[in-house]
Amino acid sequence: MYETSNKNREKNLYRFAPIILLFISVLNEIDFNNLGLKYFSFNFAYILIFHYSLKKSESLGYGLIFIAGLFNDVVTGMPIGISSFVYLLICGAASYLRNITLRPNLMKDWIFFLITLLTINSISFLILTFIFNYEIIFFSQMINIIFTFFLYLFFSYLFGILDNNLMRRY
Repeated sequence: MYETSNKNREKNLYRFAPIILLFISVLNEIDFNNLGLKYFSFNFAYILIFHYSLKKSESLGYGLIFIAGLFNDVVTGMPIGISSFVYLLICGAASYLRNITLRPNLMKDWIFFLITLLTINSISFLILTFIFNYEIIFFSQMINIIFTFFLYLFFSYLFGILDNNLMRRY
């Protein structure tokens, strides 16, 4: 009885792991300035949302992604709803790629992720600059886009390994 209950807890934890990771990444504004890495920043939430919306669409719900975006706006001090809109655009792009792809390929996903990153950051820039008169530092945005793009391969590979190992267990 105890072993079955413990196994169910582990299975539920695995099932909700992407959501837990999303909210942890949104609520923790990770800054590498304390480590002396001034020009190193990436958006883990973008990688997580794109990967799980593409590979396991049932693991993240659109409502929870929207709420995570609201939390991100509160934590970062951006106008409410911008991050939610961007996160849902990422979900839409991943869903579009999932529906048109016959044979999944990491390199095609990676290139499409770059196109998605550039598109959503452009839309976000236009909204923040022209509507809200929000000041954006271009150099830090470019660094963020570059590191997010390159780290997608690493995290996608890591998520794939975790998913494969955990799927064998359950």
